[in-house]
Amino acid sequence: MHETVTIIGGGLAGCEAAWQLAKRDIPVVLWEMKPEKKSPAHHSDLFGELVCSNSLRSDQLENAVGLLKEELRRLDSLILRCADEHRVAAGGALAVDRVAFSQAITDAIRNHPNITVREGEVTQVPAEGQVIVASGPLTSDALAESIAQHFPDSGYLHFYDAAAPLVTFESIDMDSAWFASRYDKGTADYINCPLSQEEYLAFWKELREAQEAPVHGFEDKNVFEGCMPVEVMARRGEQTLCFGPLKPRGLPDPKTGKEPYAVVQLRRDNAMGSVYNLVGFQTHLTWPEQKRVFSMIPALKHAEFLRYGVMHRNTYLNSPKLLDRYYRVKGDERLMFAGQITGVEGYVESTASGCLAALELARRMPLQIYTLEEQPEPWCVYLLRSLRSGTQDLEFCRTFETELLDYTRKLHDAEREVTDN
Repeated sequence: MHETVTIIGGGLAGCEAAWQLAKRDIPVVLWEMKPEKKSPAHHSDLFGELVCSNSLRSDQLENAVGLLKEELRRLDSLILRCADEHRVAAGGALAVDRVAFSQAITDAIRNHPNITVREGEVTQVPAEGQVIVASGPLTSDALAESIAQHFPDSGYLHFYDAAAPLVTFESIDMDSAWFASRYDKGTADYINCPLSQEEYLAFWKELREAQEAPVHGFEDKNVFEGCMPVEVMARRGEQTLCFGPLKPRGLPDPKTGKEPYAVVQLRRDNAMGSVYNLVGFQTHLTWPEQKRVFSMIPALKHAEFLRYGVMHRNTYLNSPKLLDRYYRVKGDERLMFAGQITGVEGYVESTASGCLAALELARRMPLQIYTLEEQPEPWCVYLLRSLRSGTQDLEFCRTFETELLDYTRKLHDAEREVTDN
């Protein structure tokens, strides 16, 4: 019988790690503080809650994140399986019905015989046993303090992240919008809301000057470039939005046959198509200001907002200094970290880090049936190794996105060969 592994956090990385261990007959105790306690960005009691976008980005194999998804599928990733089962139309991207997706993850985890779920806040890093901390960038204050005490010579790093608003489909003025995907790639899954030059400039001016919700310690320079609040982007210049989330290229208006001056895209947020999110409109404006400014978009003049955008502070470790190539704490290899708390950024990358941590831990457990020693390094490990041996560029560490490349594919083939024999 294998030693029981403790996993802290029921997000994407924690659930993926639990699944990968459990399917190898390694017992897991998974701790999740919800529903007893929630972070400011969480709303649901379910596991694997997507607090920002509902998109896992490109699903094309020629794209790095698309390749990473396929490799995770070949490893029987729980997260990718649930995403595929509950995908919603999004052109060449993999987007999901966020509630059905999280419910599927929750059901799979709670029903697995090798996984015991315990609800409640973990306030101390366990001092014994095999542990994977996957508590995410919104780790509770008590646990964050315990982690800090574990690394007395290294402080936390952080950046600010934001979520976009959701609106009802029935409140969108479809006389002022149309369905299409950029350059007609895939199916016509996005709602496109055009703005004339006059409308855009009025919107841009109000967006730049709109009142923001107070966030302690926030400055424009501390945002994550890949999830920048739309008002911060607007302050970078009059045309910045037109080369970003309001880019009109490849989206001709069917009424005129010409590309508008700017286009806001809406992506389906649930399977029914009754809810849409504003693509690229992460924001920390006050809620009344979101309603006022975003309603200046002609197709959204009567929009009903189901959820307004919010901003939160994401905390993460100085991983190149503290963790080894497999997310183990240097000098205390029984303790591992996974997910966004390690500095990876993105749903798929967080899933991959949980998968990698679990596979490495499984390798070290008694009765293992395979080895990782001679497999090619995943790119995430390569990045950590290069940062560790080169300059400690924490800005780069903060924003890197990891890919497992063909490491996972070859590992899967090795496991299958052992099973077949």
